This record gives sequence, structure tokens and C-alpha cells, in this order.
Amino acid sequence: MKIFIDIGHPAHVHYFKNFIKIMKSKGHQIMLTSREKECTLELLDSYNINYNSRGTGKNSILGKILYLAQANWFIYKLARKFKPEIFLSMASPYAAQVSWLLGRPHITFDDTEHAVFARKFYKFFSDVIFTPFCFNKDLGPKQIRFKSYMELFYLHPKYFVPSKNIFSILNIDSQKQYVVLRFISWNASHDIGQHGLDLEMKRNLVKKLQKKHKVFISSEGQMPDDLEKYRINIPVNKIHHVLAFASLFIGESATMAQECAMLGTPAIYVSSINCGTLHELEKNDLLFGFRSSKGLLKKIDKLIDQKNLKEEFKNRNKQMLNSLIDPTEMLVDYFQKHNSI
Repeated sequence: MKIFIDIGHPAHVHYFKNFIKIMKSKGHQIMLTSREKECTLELLDSYNINYNSRGTGKNSILGKILYLAQANWFIYKLARKFKPEIFLSMASPYAAQVSWLLGRPHITFDDTEHAVFARKFYKFFSDVIFTPFCFNKDLGPKQIRFKSYMELFYLHPKYFVPSKNIFSILNIDSQKQYVVLRFISWNASHDIGQHGLDLEMKRNLVKKLQKKHKVFISSEGQMPDDLEKYRINIPVNKIHHVLAFASLFIGESATMAQECAMLGTPAIYVSSINCGTLHELEKNDLLFGFRSSKGLLKKIDKLIDQKNLKEEFKNRNKQMLNSLIDPTEMLVDYFQKHNSI
């Protein structure tokens, strides 16, 4: 089988990397295109995954629409030569529209309820839309819910084992407690009109946390010098090892907060954006969500003073994993059945 995959975000590399490895081992051919967003290409290189770059994309609404035509043409030319039997993506309008033009099925995933703008450009052109079981929108007859989370595509214990070598990479003692802060750029189409932590609160967090913890900051954009000095400097494919051993995570990134829940690390998510996955994890006390900074500092004080906090979250994590499937295995099985039709 020939499979065409489009990648638009670093997280998408993680979603499909194990699927790619397994399918290649079974003799299937894969062509991949990718947007140059943050560390996406660096991640693909680190996993030895071949790709074709479709450029950096645009941030404005008009720019995104113009880029749609540009990316579609780029993917169309590659696909005409490759002749894929099926397309796969994470809510990619480019893969969806080109698959439709070529008369090939498009299998996609979506876990972002508020990404209404992007959904308008891929839903009609797609054949199957996989969503986590807790996705709180009905997308119609194309939707298939699966009993798992997107983050388990790569953080399921079958594929990921945290390594304590990360402490030497971070240049800290293995007994040293540390906290990870994550700030995002708010440039995605689904981020328009949304907000998270303001600069004053970011500084307050560092001031409070550094009294007892080493502080590492992961940020999509540049920060003031007083915060920039805390920026984490590690190979891009090591961030999940960092999250696995962290005492606490606080950030604006839903993906990283959810990753921490998959790893048994206490996480606080601060953003006006909410979704079904976050709500489900909050409901089961696997992370804490704040729609604004109100009450945030008090919650942090309570958590860092709590004894055996990490152990408690590890136990909650084990209970959760026992109730979920391996989504990579599900996707491989789906494609194998498609290949036999």
C-alpha cells in the first residue's frame, strides 16, 4: 500500500512515527509532507523519517487562505507522481482536498473542538474522522470514536520508557526536583481570541517556583531576558523524558498538559481554551485546568506542599492506562483491513 501523510505540527510527528515504522516494516510505502513549524523538521530528522517541506505557513487569516492554494499545489504534484492509495493526517485541509481531487480516501484525526475554521476546510473532503472517545462534538457519520487519547500514540508504555539519562542532559542531580513551564505563541487559527498567562504572571511563577525547584521554560517565541535564561536546551526528541520526571508542569499548551497526564506527572493547564480531552482528564483528577490565572498561585502552593504527589499521580495514571487501547495498534489494524478490501 502507498500512504501519503501530511504533518502540520510537531505533535503530529509523534502521533504517526510509530505507525510509520510499523507500516514500513510490513512493506508499505510512505510519502510525507511537512510544514516548517517550530521543531517539526528537526523531529522528523531525529527519527530518520524522510519528508518534503511545504514551507512555513502563514499566521493571518488571509495568509492562511493563500497558503492553502500553495500547499495544495505542492502536495498535488508530489501525489500525482507517488500515486498513493490513501491519505492520512491530523485535520490537514491540504491532504483532505488533494485526496478528494485525486479520488483517494482521506483518513484524519481531530481532537480540537474549537478548531471550527480549520474543520471547514477538511471535513467535507475526508472519508473517516477519528476522534478520542471524549471529543464533545458530533461530526456526523464520518466520525469514529476510539477509546484512547492522541498522546498515547507515542506515550503508551509499549513505545515509550522514560530514561533517567535526561538528568545528565539537563545537567542536574537525579534527586533535584524541577518544574517545567510552557508558553505558546497564540498564532494558530484556533487560538485567535484566546489567552493564557500574562507576562507578570509568568514572572511570578518563576519567582515562586525557583525557591524550591529548578525551573525550565519551553516557549514557542522569544521571551524577556529575565525569563529567557530559564529556557530549556535539550534535543527536541527528549522533551517527553523531561516531562516524565518533572515534579510539576504548568503551561498554556493543552498538548503538553495532556502528555503529562499520560506520564503520571501533575499538570496545571492555564488557557481560555477547553476541550473534551482536557475535561475528561480534569474529571478524573489527572490534571488541573484554569481558564484564567485566578487562583493559580494558591493551587501551586497546595500541590508543591503535598507529600507523595508524584506517586499519587503515577497510581492514577496506571488506572487510566488499564482502561484504554493502544491507538497505534488500532490505526495499523484499520489500514491493514483497508489494504485487504
